[in-house]
Amino acid sequence: MFRYIVVAPPGVGLVTPVEEIARVAGAATGLVAGLVHTPARGSDPYLDDGAPPPVALALDFPSIEALEAAVAPAGTLRGLAAMLPAGTTQQAMVARRFPVPDARGPAACTYLVTYEGRAEDEQAWLEYYLAHHPPIMARFPGVRAIEICTRVDWMGGLDLKRARALQRNKVVFDDAQALTAALNSPVRHEMRADFHRFPPYAGPVTHFPMATRRLRA
Repeated sequence: MFRYIVVAPPGVGLVTPVEEIARVAGAATGLVAGLVHTPARGSDPYLDDGAPPPVALALDFPSIEALEAAVAPAGTLRGLAAMLPAGTTQQAMVARRFPVPDARGPAACTYLVTYEGRAEDEQAWLEYYLAHHPPIMARFPGVRAIEICTRVDWMGGLDLKRARALQRNKVVFDDAQALTAALNSPVRHEMRADFHRFPPYAGPVTHFPMATRRLRA
């Protein structure tokens, strides 16, 4: 699945209501599924990355061609950029889903993680991460979904800043309480220990708990 990700800058207010942003995003031609994320509360024993983005969108398309058509200068998402504050970023990525023991829903709280920096050897870094980290994530109590996105080259015409994140992750739970319980479970300590075994990487990593709702089934 090809995912178009839009993230407003953390700590910045919105002029356009989230409902209107979601309406335009959900009307994209070719959209298979979409999510809108807004800030939620959660507690991680290792991290506090401050103010979250006021809104983030994750829009799924069946092909890179369908994604590029939606974000072309005359595409159905052409009005989206004008609704979002300066500094909002966009990125197209490939989304990979990983199995969890109990994927029942509806799940409404997502821990969004972004690796914004660079790996010394990207191939080695991704191979290690994809092989080792998702099986640990799958042991979180109450986890409903795990997805990991990696970047692709793409074309688009929206007037938004292009991000070049190495990777974006999401771990999904029923609500903010379930997310906090998982982050304070022994599995979180396993995750942190594995983090220190990653191949060399330099740059920021952000973690934000976000309330999540579906744009289209």
